[in-house]
Amino acid sequence: MTNCNEIPVIAAKLRAAWPSWHGLEAKARAQLLRAWQAALDQRRKAIVDALVQDTGRRLISENEFDAVQRRIGYWAERAPRLLHSVSSGDSKTAPSVRYEHHLHSLGIVGILSPWNVPLLLSIIDAVPALLAGCAVLLKPSEVTPRFVGPLRDSVEAIPDLAAAFEIVRGDGALGEAIVDNVDAVCFTGSTHTGRKVAARAGARLIPAFLELGGKDPLIVLEGADLDLAVAAALRGSVLNTGQACQSIERVYVAEGIFESFVNRLIEEAKQVRLHVSGASCGHLGPFIDPRQAEIVEAHLQEALAKGATQHCGEILHKREGVWCSPIVLTGVNHEMRVMRQESFAPVIPVMSFANEEQAVELANDSSYGLSAAVIGREDQAKEVGRKIHAGAVSINDCGLTTQVSDVEKDSFAESGVGQSRMGDAGLLRFLRKQALLIQTGDVLSIDAFIEDS
Repeated sequence: MTNCNEIPVIAAKLRAAWPSWHGLEAKARAQLLRAWQAALDQRRKAIVDALVQDTGRRLISENEFDAVQRRIGYWAERAPRLLHSVSSGDSKTAPSVRYEHHLHSLGIVGILSPWNVPLLLSIIDAVPALLAGCAVLLKPSEVTPRFVGPLRDSVEAIPDLAAAFEIVRGDGALGEAIVDNVDAVCFTGSTHTGRKVAARAGARLIPAFLELGGKDPLIVLEGADLDLAVAAALRGSVLNTGQACQSIERVYVAEGIFESFVNRLIEEAKQVRLHVSGASCGHLGPFIDPRQAEIVEAHLQEALAKGATQHCGEILHKREGVWCSPIVLTGVNHEMRVMRQESFAPVIPVMSFANEEQAVELANDSSYGLSAAVIGREDQAKEVGRKIHAGAVSINDCGLTTQVSDVEKDSFAESGVGQSRMGDAGLLRFLRKQALLIQTGDVLSIDAFIEDS
């Protein structure tokens, strides 16, 4: 564990190393990141086993490691091209002035990452920040700490990278100390904590890139392929035990197909198996943080007390942890917390709608705007999707942001602040653009502004 008093010392070390790291050619930084890929691969088993121990899931942990390797490869290939595309030319408003743009990295970037996808969400901002020429100070969540050891070992195997990349372990107080000692901060987590990070960063006038909560809606239109809709809705709601910001947390179905959709959804939800007997036996692992079950239980009890019907699923408290089989609810409305607050669990509340206007109104009746989904005829689904106040809308599927990382999208409302971490903006946001303005004509003298009256 790192002490808060150590953070200024660590930050000072990174600040001293930053000019050398920033001064490297982009291709040289990319080569070092590729070397890190190899060092990571040598520690694949240790990292995956640590993730399994902390999260209770194996396949997703293996996929998570592979996704990190793909991200490093993608950015190592893409970054040198982006960083050499700086423009120069003649000003259109002052023809005698030529300009050159030069890119300067932000300095030290502090990264505070969450527990739900511990490795990927630690690396997703660190890699482009490093390739942009920033030094990085990373604090993963204290809820899932075991992978930090082998991850740190992999970084230390590449000394030139280790000089610019520090990983520390600690709680929220350590996160506060990091914000107080860096030049920019990336935070992924709850909107509640994100407000605190934003306020602390705002007091120092440093950039804050915040990826926050969601309450993602799915709209199933009349004429939708029900098999497709049910499959997408179930996976999009319960994958990773619903512990993902882009999980579908509320479903709106056209009245004419509502009963058929719900019946099929219940039937499919009952087939989902839990990992109770082992991390490789079933579909869903336990709650990574068992305290999440308390929030879910509160949401359920309130909904049931207000008239909702629970068709299947339950929360199971075992010696090894707390599990939740997929819970399908009907009879819900927007006065219930289960339809308004993030549950972060495999809970699927389903409402009917009379027409598309009502469906859009219900989808937009939220303080969040992370992502959404619409299933139906493509032209109709796209028309509805454009009206939803969310940064990414999956058409005829759910949660496509987990598969697509090269397409920019912004978070709406209380789901985030700052440029997209997807697409080229994911790297360019860590750079400031400097303009050199070169006068090629005559210099104006003060006499040009003399007034004789």
